[in-house]
Amino acid sequence: MRPASTPGAIVVPTDNSLQEHQSIVKGGVMAQPSLGFLLQSLREERQLSLRELAQLADIDHAYIYRLETGDKESPSEEVLSKLIRALKVGKREADILRYLAQHTETDAALVALVLEDPTVTYEIFASGAGAAFRGTARPDYPKLIERVRKILAEEKDNG
Repeated sequence: MRPASTPGAIVVPTDNSLQEHQSIVKGGVMAQPSLGFLLQSLREERQLSLRELAQLADIDHAYIYRLETGDKESPSEEVLSKLIRALKVGKREADILRYLAQHTETDAALVALVLEDPTVTYEIFASGAGAAFRGTARPDYPKLIERVRKILAEEKDNG
């Protein structure tokens, strides 16, 4: 049961987790956005609470929570740089965070796949994420990643 709160107020879970969080939108459930998913994954990988990350990045913890839950999207380059520095992420993850801040429609399932496979470069990720999908079928991201790898390899061999 959710605690009573002021309308519009952000309630940050006391355990700093978002596992149970889902945004309710007009009677439906909205999935966690890709930027929020990646940010939360990187924070949890480094075993940081929201408040710890906020202190390291010099950013309000409620704002980080809003980013993770999708209540806020497209943070400024300054905020991204502070988060990247505080999380001590590599170039690939930093580039992906920046991409996701600009491309909010990117599917979190693709981000999850890329996080699990460190051989997926930023170039492969961005090419796959930028692919347009038609119809209602969910894309097969492992197949998409392999197709992108093949295309990029062919371009490299021919170029």
